[in-house]
Parts: sequence; structure tokens; C-alpha cells
Amino acid sequence: MKFLNKTLVGTIIALVGVMSSPVLGQNVLSSTNQGQSKDSIIQWPESLDEVLLSGTRLMIPFSEQSRSITTIEAEQIQSSPASSLAELLQQEAGVDIRRRGPMGSQADLYIRGGSFDQTLLLIDGIKLEDAQTGHHTLNAAIPLELIERIEIIKGPAARVYGQNAFTGAINIVTKSDFNDGLDLRFSGGSFEQINGGFTAYKALDNSAHMVHVSRYTSKGYRYNTDYDQSNYTLKSTFNKRTQPINFLASLSERAFGANGFYASPAATDQFESTQTSLVGVQTQVKRKGWIWTPRVYWRRNQDEYIYLRNDPTVYRNLHTTNKLAAELHGQWDNSWGTTGIGLDLAQTYLSSNNLGNRSRFASTLFIEHRWQFFQSKLDVIPGIAATSFSDFGTYAYPGIDVGYAINRHWRIYSNMGYTYRIPTYTDLFYSDPNTLGDAELEPEKALAYEVGLRLKDGPLTLNAAWFRRDANNLIDYVKNNAEDLWQASNVRGLLTQGWEANVQYALTGPNMTHNFQLSYTQIDDNLSINPGEFSRYSINSFKHRAIGQWRALWSKHWESTIMHKYGKREGQEAFNVTDVSLLYHQSRYTLRLAAENIFGTDYSETNLVPMPKGVVLLELIYKLTP
Repeated sequence: MKFLNKTLVGTIIALVGVMSSPVLGQNVLSSTNQGQSKDSIIQWPESLDEVLLSGTRLMIPFSEQSRSITTIEAEQIQSSPASSLAELLQQEAGVDIRRRGPMGSQADLYIRGGSFDQTLLLIDGIKLEDAQTGHHTLNAAIPLELIERIEIIKGPAARVYGQNAFTGAINIVTKSDFNDGLDLRFSGGSFEQINGGFTAYKALDNSAHMVHVSRYTSKGYRYNTDYDQSNYTLKSTFNKRTQPINFLASLSERAFGANGFYASPAATDQFESTQTSLVGVQTQVKRKGWIWTPRVYWRRNQDEYIYLRNDPTVYRNLHTTNKLAAELHGQWDNSWGTTGIGLDLAQTYLSSNNLGNRSRFASTLFIEHRWQFFQSKLDVIPGIAATSFSDFGTYAYPGIDVGYAINRHWRIYSNMGYTYRIPTYTDLFYSDPNTLGDAELEPEKALAYEVGLRLKDGPLTLNAAWFRRDANNLIDYVKNNAEDLWQASNVRGLLTQGWEANVQYALTGPNMTHNFQLSYTQIDDNLSINPGEFSRYSINSFKHRAIGQWRALWSKHWESTIMHKYGKREGQEAFNVTDVSLLYHQSRYTLRLAAENIFGTDYSETNLVPMPKGVVLLELIYKLTP
């Protein structure tokens, strides 16, 4: 530990001291009974209005938020045709997942027309950004069966989470509060998919534990698209009676053929393997009107890229990134309202045969306050976050949220804020036969606005928002001629604006429930670059995106989902993809049949990589309980 910055070491020691204090506390994560046998079909939740947003300083129920926030619950995840987090997130308005093949072997995450470097992923509030490149954002994605819910925040979230939440953030909340049990999963399907795994739950007198191991393999849907993925997760809660302390450790290993994934479609023999691990400890302490949430964690990512799979001597990259971080967030309820403060400290190290050996220390200070007026109908939250980087200087990003509850069904809201992102090490220093970084890049900056409304009236839910983001110094890879290298540069500006809407309706009848959902997103980009200049990333967002979903509980045993996705990007043909799933439940087992792209649509999501024309998976889930 001697290589850590002294400030970080001191903070870790202090946080450990706070966590060991014998004071009253609550589990920082929300909890539901998981791992237990169910004698009937899963019941869908009626309302999440009072669920608190995880990983934030101000603990505000979803129903009172003045931001675009949506959730995906465990019941929706199980019934979905999706088999990975990348596939699951594609059903959300404003979220753009660009996959290179099935099962999320490699996929990039975008929100509202931003880039894959501008979206932050969290697990239980732990930030998973990668200083090397945003291509690794989804590497740490845990298996779907371990997720309690997913929280999606769209719009500028830098004031809430820090600089990588340029266009939004996605927080994965893992399951907690376990009963004794063992879940076994086996599945097989198209392209010689063979998958298996188990999740064991154990509740002791003063602790609870979850252990998960799984492996997913396939021969590939075309030449050199095979994959082999392994996942290991341990989650424990200690000291449950007095001061619960939560421990999370995960390891994800992926190796896959990358036919045309990078460089150009002609590069058919590429290969990549990644190894991503996470270890984190956190708790929540209540003392003298304050709620303190201390957190320490370590994230490691290793990425090996080989241009010719069978001859690594031609071209090979090996990058290893380590991030060690400590956070302390607090909430104080007082006579003026609620005040939130936070301090994040992070030390990052990179070792790379291409990018060199790099290090960076960053410290971020947050402060915000919530005022309520007119019998709590009007809600105002101004705030500011400031980050100091050892290699880029100090930046501040203020913002404000305003919301008004018209009545118990309708709420209108607006927010605005400054946001920014410093370049990744790939942006700064990468070079290969097709790409060249720029060590003189400046941080990206943007001013973003949003106006929205929310309706919740019995079985009907409506969310709609208009958004605008005016970005300067946007980092993109451009070139003037097709034969030139892609050169990292700060383009002059990008104005992104659009709107999105999501409507849901639940229809309940005798012994059955139907849930209908329709969402639409429209985005316009106005990129300020020279005429005739080629752009790799900035103007490839969805111009039109529509998603329709019908989930049905036909009886206590049968459940189905049909999902249709429409997409249209600039300069590309529109595509329509339909996915379906069918589940059969018994007391101890569930049979799940999932099929993707059932009509064999010919389309690609990124880099001209063709997606499979149909994928079928049959899964058995068996629950063993004492």
C-alpha cells in the first residue's frame, strides 16, 4: 500500500474508524428477500414511488425526484428476453447500447446521444469508470440474476456522481438480505451456447452471504466470434444487529474472437480478453441528525488485444488499470431543509505497452441543499461539485433541480447544469496503424437543460422530457480523407437536443395481468466540424428510437414477454427487431425460453458488425431450499 497517495491512505484509515463505531445504522442497500423458494408466480410491484435512489447524498424518493429516472426491477429482468445487461438496457428510452455480438462480450453504453466515454456505470453506488477507455465500462457487468434493480439517470449527473456522468449514469443495485438457498441455472442454445452457474445464499445469526459462480460459452455466430465468459461474485453483510457493513467482491473474465470489432470490418482475426475485478466495503451511520455513508473500493481492469489471433507478434496491446478510492457522503436534516455533502478521493494507475505508465490523483467535493416550499409542493435543489486532478487542474460544475407537484398524480420538473469530462488515456496517448491520440487534448465541457413531466394515476404511468446539451471541446476522432489516420481532437462543438416519452399501462383481470409499455426517443445533432470531415463517434446516435413491450402473466405458471425495437441512425437504414420470452414456473423450478431477432433482421449496431439473425436460448432455473 506504500504507493498510495498519503491523503488517500489517511482517508481510508479514517473511514474504517467510522465504520467500526458502535452506533446505530442501516444497510445502505435496499433489501428484498432473495434466494427463497416461491410457491407461486412472481408478483409485479405496483409502485416504486417511495424507493430511494441509491449511491447519492440526498436520499429522495423517486416520486419526488426532479430528474429523468427510471428503474428496471428484478421481476422485469427475469421475464425479459435479455440474457445480459447489455441486452437488457436496450429496452430503455434514451439508452443506446451498441453491441458487437451476443451476450455482451463487447458493448458500448451511450445515453441521449453522448459517447461511450460520457456515461458512468455504478454497482451499489461504486463508480466503475475506466481511465483507459469507456469501451471497458460494461466489463464489470454482473449476471442478471444477482440484480435487485437498475436505476437509470438520464441527463447531466456530474453534480451528483462526478465527471464521468457527462450524459447520465446507471446504477446496478445487487440483491441483499438473503434466506438460505441454492439456485442452479443451466442453459443452451444457438451457436453451441452452453451456460451454467449457481448462486448460494446463507443467513447466519449476525451476517448474510451470497456466492455466485457462472460460465457462458459459445462457438460463435460467424467466423471468429466465439466467446468464453466467467463470473465470480461474493456479497456479504456483517454485523447485522448493530452496524451493518456490506462487502462486495466480483471478478469477470472474458475472452472472445473480435471479427471486425475494431479497426475495420476487414480485420477478421482480432482477439481480445479482459479481466475486471472489484472489491468494495461500505456502510451507513446515523449520528446527531446526520446520515453518513463511508465507502472504500478497488477496481482493476486488464485488457489484452491481439490483431492476429494466431500471431500476437504482429500487433498486441496490454493495458492494466487500477483505481483505489475512498468516499464519505453525508446528509443533514435541518430547519432549512436537507443538506448533502461529499468527498471522493481516487488514485488511478495505468500500465500499458502502448499508452505508457500513467498515474492520476483526483479529489472531488460535493455540496447541495434541498428546499421545499408551499407545503412541500415546490422542491428546489441547487448544488455544486468541484474536482481537482493532478494532471488537468481543477473544475467546478454547478447545477440546479426544480420540481413542482401539481397534485398527487402530476409532477413537472426542470434541471440544468454544467458538466465535463477529462480525456481518457486512450484519447491522449493511443497509436496504432489507423488511430493517433493527442496529448494536448482539453477536457470536454457542456451546459445541459431538461424539462419534464411525470404522471402516476393507478395503472397508468407517463414520463416525458425535452433535453438539450450544448457541448464544447468535444473529443472525437476525425479525418479529412478516407485514407488518413483517425486523429483525436477537440471538435468545435456539438449541440444535441431531443425529446423522449415512456408510457406504461397495467391491465389486471381474473388470474392474469398484462403490462404494456411504449417508449420513443428523438435526437437531433448539430456538429460543428469542417465540411467533408469524417467523424467516428459524435454523430452516430439514434435519430429515432421506438420500443414496444408487452409483458403478460397468463396464470400462476405461465408468463411471456414480446418486445419490438425500432431504430434509425443518420445515414443508415432503419431496422426492426423483435425479441420474445416464455416462462413456465413451478414451486422449485422455472423453464425459460428466450429468442432474439426472431424475424432474422439484417442489421448492425456499431462498426458494421452484423448482428446474429436469430438467437434462441433455453434455460432451467432450479431452487433448492432447506
